[in-house]
Amino acid sequence: MYYSSGNYEAFARPEKPEGIENKSAYLIGSGLASLAAACFLVRDAQMEGKRIHILEKESHPGGALDGDKISAGYVMRGGREMDNHFECMWDLFHSIPSIETEGVSVLDEYYWLNKKDPNYSLCRATKNRGENAKTGDKFGLSDKGSMEIMKLFMTTDEDLANVKMTEIFDDEVFKTNFWMYWRTMFAFKDDQSALEMKRYMQRFIHHIGGLPDFKALRFTRYNQYESMVLPMVKYLEEHGVAFHYGVSVTNVLFDISAGKKQAKRIELLRDGKEESIDLTENDLLFYTNGSNVENSTYGSQTEATGMDSEIHPGGSFDLWRKIAAQDPSFGKPDKFCTNPEDSNWVSATVNTLDEKILPYIKNICQRDPLSGKVVTGGIVTVTDSSWLLSWTINRQPQYRNQPKGQVLVWLYGMFSDKPGDFIKKSMRECTGQEICEEWLYHLGVPVEEIPELAAHSANTVPVMMPFASAYFQPREAGDRPLVVPESSVNFAFIGNFAETPRDTVFTTEYSIRTAMEAVYTLANVDRGVPEVWGSVFDLRDLLNATVALRDGKKITDLHLGFIQDIVLKTALKRVKGTEIEKLMKNCRML
Repeated sequence: MYYSSGNYEAFARPEKPEGIENKSAYLIGSGLASLAAACFLVRDAQMEGKRIHILEKESHPGGALDGDKISAGYVMRGGREMDNHFECMWDLFHSIPSIETEGVSVLDEYYWLNKKDPNYSLCRATKNRGENAKTGDKFGLSDKGSMEIMKLFMTTDEDLANVKMTEIFDDEVFKTNFWMYWRTMFAFKDDQSALEMKRYMQRFIHHIGGLPDFKALRFTRYNQYESMVLPMVKYLEEHGVAFHYGVSVTNVLFDISAGKKQAKRIELLRDGKEESIDLTENDLLFYTNGSNVENSTYGSQTEATGMDSEIHPGGSFDLWRKIAAQDPSFGKPDKFCTNPEDSNWVSATVNTLDEKILPYIKNICQRDPLSGKVVTGGIVTVTDSSWLLSWTINRQPQYRNQPKGQVLVWLYGMFSDKPGDFIKKSMRECTGQEICEEWLYHLGVPVEEIPELAAHSANTVPVMMPFASAYFQPREAGDRPLVVPESSVNFAFIGNFAETPRDTVFTTEYSIRTAMEAVYTLANVDRGVPEVWGSVFDLRDLLNATVALRDGKKITDLHLGFIQDIVLKTALKRVKGTEIEKLMKNCRML
């Protein structure tokens, strides 16, 4: 496996790998990473679909990419934000046919949609019960805060091993609009991984200027299950890929010797009965280790979610523990699943049932929620919420079968253990109706109207996810296993708890990238995996981000100290009249 850039290899089809007709594939789980791996096996490795087996313990595919209507109502545990430089994702979806429009791909319909209806926010944050916080496009960073961010940006990964952001930043960063934008968009908490924060900054440096208004983001037409999962499943089924539901993998046994690591047996429960699958070197095994939606508990309009922090037999972390016990290179799951009080958050899906709540929404987002176009353009953060509540409305309808005139709102709170501002209970203790009341309070609904609207004009389904941001737990090299561990001949880790260079977890791109790397390595596909977009190496993006972070201030306004100021002035004199000076002026640094 190797990385490539440019469009030479992006448009090429690889030759059929030698011996692929003798190989089979088993994929544990049917989340985005597994579905992507199966697609790459079909498209690029040219493996017959009937030789590909997806083992899923639930009754349906999708993993964390859900969009369901359960007995309690519509529910989405989370959402995904995408950008134009998800190289592996778009490489995949240009090959997946749309399930709505004949003759076009998922990428085509996504591209056309976001061209016609570009995303941007008209109100990024509120305060004082629905009042626009008027953060504008300002980050509010002092020179000291800017230097703290620059220091993190330049620090090596090795020096950030197990380091928390509280060891790098202080209130010069934490009390700014920048941190409010960042933490709520990506779900970072103050004491989580400085290393992952650095990766995010480097990965998305080209979008720093778009952070306040979300103009860099793109969204699917419907919920992520209908827009992404269903087209992939149809593609795979049409190629004969076998989906095995009700199958729980309980262990994978390995033959580990000097210079060779081979998965030898899959132990599983099929409809409650013990079975096993023996593997040879020609049987490729792809495993999505860990899950940020493990132990999800659902509430309802009248029931709270509670919280289940225990690692249960048969769960994803339990299986990873059994696998990791067999070799140190298989990672350290306990680094991610033993601190749920730090990694949990509660989300909720509010289904408006009539028009009574809509005027309060319009007042904030300044758009008609029923227009079929962009509504909030991303999350709206309630800056003075004790739960740190954020909410968003994507294009409606969010479900193909959604009743006309109804709107689905997704919201989440990062602090599920703190009492609310209107409902004096923690978010995890609240029923759906009570969570809706808290949200309506922060929309500015008159207090006397809140209970009636929450009870009869909306149906709210909350979900507790104890490991929602477990990806961001402080870590070091080796805690996440490599996609293909050294000396592995038939086994790969995929998904957001596997390790690949430079990319960022908690993204659709990371799941698809690890899948692509795994398939290309184990199946010996002779085609480059697109490298992570190189904006961190682009001087223009670096200069533009520097200006944006400092709210447009010129570099000459930066006060670093007496000696450092002299050094800066000397350097600026040396570039005067050069191409560097022209570039700095074009980027508004001078």
